[in-house]
Amino acid sequence: MAEIVNRPYARAFEEYALRHDDVLCLSADLTSSCEIDGFRDRHPERFLSLGMAEQNMMSFAGGLGMAGFRPFLHSFGVFLYRRPYDQLVASVAYPRRRVRLMGFLPGVTTPGGMTHQAIEDVAVMRTLPNMTVLEAGDATEVESLVEAADSVDGPVYCRVLRGAVPRLFDTPLRVGLVRELSEGSDVLVVTAGITTEEALRARAALGRAGVSVRHLHLTTHKPFDAARIVEHAASVRRGVVTLENHLIAGGIGSQVAEALAEAGLARRLRRLGLRDTYAHGGSRPYLMRHYGLDALALVRAVEELTGERTGIGEEALEAVRIEAVHSAVKAEAL
Repeated sequence: MAEIVNRPYARAFEEYALRHDDVLCLSADLTSSCEIDGFRDRHPERFLSLGMAEQNMMSFAGGLGMAGFRPFLHSFGVFLYRRPYDQLVASVAYPRRRVRLMGFLPGVTTPGGMTHQAIEDVAVMRTLPNMTVLEAGDATEVESLVEAADSVDGPVYCRVLRGAVPRLFDTPLRVGLVRELSEGSDVLVVTAGITTEEALRARAALGRAGVSVRHLHLTTHKPFDAARIVEHAASVRRGVVTLENHLIAGGIGSQVAEALAEAGLARRLRRLGLRDTYAHGGSRPYLMRHYGLDALALVRAVEELTGERTGIGEEALEAVRIEAVHSAVKAEAL
């Protein structure tokens, strides 16, 4: 069973900010929802509330960056790129301000439906010149995300997990890092964020069924390590599966397809993620099952690539689950 860590971001941000006087905490009326209410109460001189006005917050943050501060903006991911896109480009990305955009509720981690689900954020943000895009997949990566983001000389967008988060890794997130979680010769599986947890479930069951899986976990969507992806894809016989908490257009599926095509490497590719649709409201397990983002969907995709039925069902996946089902205690509400 994996350890479940409660609110790892809250503790990590406060500890890091207290070591760096030029780090400021900005909120757009979602302070407790982004786990910075304790920081606000204990360090009001370092906290700025910009209200429900993300466009203004983005421009204001650009000014703070020009003045030598390193502002951390906290909001749900959708409100950091959809609503203030023009200000994001003109005030932050174009002048390469050291602004850190901490986007909570990535993809289907919220039951809030279309208005709150950041399902195209990776696609949008990775197209912006000067922008770095990071994603945390467990408690250890959430704890190290603040320092990793602040190491970048330029703007950074982060997909952040909140609430009760499982600890899957022992080493911190590093910008540009691709974690090699298993070696295998049949199929390459590439995941990030919450889909890595599902892939670990599927990988254990597939291994018992005789399928050799090579598994990579991405922490950095941009800059994307295309050369390493191609190297790993070349080492498997049956093909590649990408699994992401995002639209397949513009996310990991597109990034891997681009890498394989540019390298001229012929490998079959199955892309799992949202397919040209907005997600509706519901619990995270329900949404991942409904839209084919879970372990069972990954097993079926591997079966397509290998042309062999494994006999793996949900019961087998539950039997090898690496941690307790924690969605019931996760802070999923708005």
